[in-house]
Amino acid sequence: MLDTGWALLCVLSGLVAYGLGRRGATARGGAPREDATFATLHLAAMAAPYLRAGLARDSARRAVRHLRSLVGCSALAVTSLDQVLAWDGAREPPSEAHTRDLLGHVHGVLAAGRPYLVAGDELFCEAEDCAVRSAVVVPLTVDGRVIGALAVYDPDVDAALVRAATEVGQWASGQLELAELDATRRRALSAETRALRAQISPHFVCNSLATIASFTRTEPDHARELLLDFADFARHALRRAGDFTTLSDELTCVDRYLLLERARFGEKLRYAVDVVPEVLPVPVPFLCLQPLVENAITHGIRRRGGTGEVNVVVRDAGGEVHITVEDDGAGMEPGRVREMLDGEPPSGDSGGIGLANVDVRLRQIYGQEYGLTIDTAPGEGTTVRMRVPKLRPRCD
Repeated sequence: MLDTGWALLCVLSGLVAYGLGRRGATARGGAPREDATFATLHLAAMAAPYLRAGLARDSARRAVRHLRSLVGCSALAVTSLDQVLAWDGAREPPSEAHTRDLLGHVHGVLAAGRPYLVAGDELFCEAEDCAVRSAVVVPLTVDGRVIGALAVYDPDVDAALVRAATEVGQWASGQLELAELDATRRRALSAETRALRAQISPHFVCNSLATIASFTRTEPDHARELLLDFADFARHALRRAGDFTTLSDELTCVDRYLLLERARFGEKLRYAVDVVPEVLPVPVPFLCLQPLVENAITHGIRRRGGTGEVNVVVRDAGGEVHITVEDDGAGMEPGRVREMLDGEPPSGDSGGIGLANVDVRLRQIYGQEYGLTIDTAPGEGTTVRMRVPKLRPRCD
């Protein structure tokens, strides 16, 4: 990511320098240097969001006009490996001859992996007044792979236009690479969520069903209520949903989980959930809270003989929501916390895996400063703190 960012900065500097040359670098040309710089940066900013959506027909159509303005040419086309995605400029839409020739030139770019100059008979057109007489075709690449091309057309292609097309092609390639990174990140987050669903402890499922079965004869009404609680928990934990849900839904899942665990442990397990109502609609990552509570019971209460207390506190902190899950259980060595967050839970329990999963997802979604904070010591219980910004990031 740092390499991509540095490369984009260098290319953007080249675009600004080119913009100064095309639009007038000094006051003698009638346009201040600042105007040329801002104009170039503005055009790049207008095209960037569409390119960050990836190389597709809709995104290319939205970006192509800004790309042509960046280069300053008669016409510009964006292609994939086998089709023209967008065209802007002279003879719009392009003629069949132009389209056929362009795709042939893209194959030349694929073979060479570098800009391809086109002139003369290679650009056949029946229209005598056509401005498309010469072109430079530059590759669009992602991670070293050519995925398409940028074709720049003008009556005369000179060294300045070749440089401009190359710079814009490299910048567009950087944006497309960032789009690929975004897509990879979304796939990774989706995989993390699916993995967390798969880690819902089979021991919890079996123990819950066994507990419900034990009440069917002696307390059938209670068994029915517990079965509904289990169904609600499973519906939330296993549903096909996006990476986000509301804090209210997450707390409902936690409530059902605690009710089932309380039915199992009885009066040995005490818990309290203290939430300010104004934060309930806040969007939070799916299954971010239940694993913290499961960890408190699995590694705190159970290791203390199944006796103890779990407290969940949710507070409004301005632009953030602060969540604390605290238990008075066995605790652990502080050094073991790092191992748990690295995905190495004690004795192979799934609770630590879930804790690591939540920590990773929080950092990926909100930034490194939003990972879990864990305070613990042997015999002193464990406190896990989580911060969540109220505004949902635009990454899903």
